[in-house]
Amino acid sequence: MKNLLKPVVAAGLMLTAASAPMLAAPAVAQDARGVGVVSLPAVIANSNAYQTAEQQRQTTYKAQIDQAEARRQQLEAQLTPMIQKFNTDRQAANPDQQALQQQAAQIQQIEQSGQRELQQILAPVSLSRAYAQEQIEDRLDEAVQAAAQKKNVSLILDATSGQVIYAGAQHNLTQDVLNELNALVPSVQVTPPQGWVPREIREQQQAAQAAQGAQPAQQPQQQQPTGR
Repeated sequence: MKNLLKPVVAAGLMLTAASAPMLAAPAVAQDARGVGVVSLPAVIANSNAYQTAEQQRQTTYKAQIDQAEARRQQLEAQLTPMIQKFNTDRQAANPDQQALQQQAAQIQQIEQSGQRELQQILAPVSLSRAYAQEQIEDRLDEAVQAAAQKKNVSLILDATSGQVIYAGAQHNLTQDVLNELNALVPSVQVTPPQGWVPREIREQQQAAQAAQGAQPAQQPQQQQPTGR
């Protein structure tokens, strides 16, 4: 089941305490048919462990956070007048397009370089958040199953994608389908007939023939009569 959870959980990797979505409804909701929905990123972001880790991280990594904030303010102070000048110059009656391109390239270079620098400063913070989240994810399957049992829910879907993240045994129709197939196809031939090709190749051949048949036939050129 953990493999099924990964695509959904990955969406919440960068959630912080400030941006964590509040749960407007219970994480697992049951309907009359025993089907529930759950938002795994919201569960993680609003968990006590995650919220506590976010608070502790502000203290543990205060030096890196303060350094990044100071550098961000420096970059903003550097870029603000450059952006203002760029906007003023491009509104001129006859703007110098070459000069504008140079200004834009310089602004973009500073922004990209600044982002890389901030990411490097905050790398320990990001690593800490990923480590904390992984510890929560390790128990997420267990929490989903426990909630399903308490709510008497036999099928749980992801609230965003609709992907099945938990299914009781009664929803597994593999054996039932197998029984029906065995009745419909009790045996098959192992030696293909002469000229047989796989379906994929047959479909490609049919598509090619259809495309060729759809092309308009070329009209023969009429021969001009020769004068005597």
